[in-house]
Amino acid sequence: MVESRDIFDSRRELRRLQRLSRFLDSSIPLPGGYRIGFDGIMGLVPGAGDTLGAVISSYIIIQASRLGVPAHILARMILNVAVDAVVGLVPLLGDLFDFGWKANLRNVALVEANMGRAPMGKGAERRLFWLVVGLLLLGLALLILLAWWVIRLLVGLVEAASG
Repeated sequence: MVESRDIFDSRRELRRLQRLSRFLDSSIPLPGGYRIGFDGIMGLVPGAGDTLGAVISSYIIIQASRLGVPAHILARMILNVAVDAVVGLVPLLGDLFDFGWKANLRNVALVEANMGRAPMGKGAERRLFWLVVGLLLLGLALLILLAWWVIRLLVGLVEAASG
């Protein structure tokens, strides 16, 4: 009986992740049938938008870890978010890339493809969860430093051009 509840909870969480990824990556229809999401819109705010998008995207990775997604798949998911966040820091071109990359939809597809795997033991699951959280925090710290560096570089260029 407990097993069927776990399956139900896992499927409910997967549906929640699907809704979140659609909101972030494809909730706004454009002419021609293309769709963008709020992650790309947030990315238009220099530095802070991509950082906020990476924080929200990290929720999907943390939940994937809790759902028992294997570590090598979690690593791919982290890479998807990192590419999205770092390339998104490049003014204009990064924003266009962000609209097309759709890291959250990619990551939820990875979760779906790996939902039927044998679950890990509780100890291994807990260690993996904290490893993922630690890697995400490290990545976010590096992203914030990179955003700060890009902003300083842009301010320096503006000051040099005006002075």
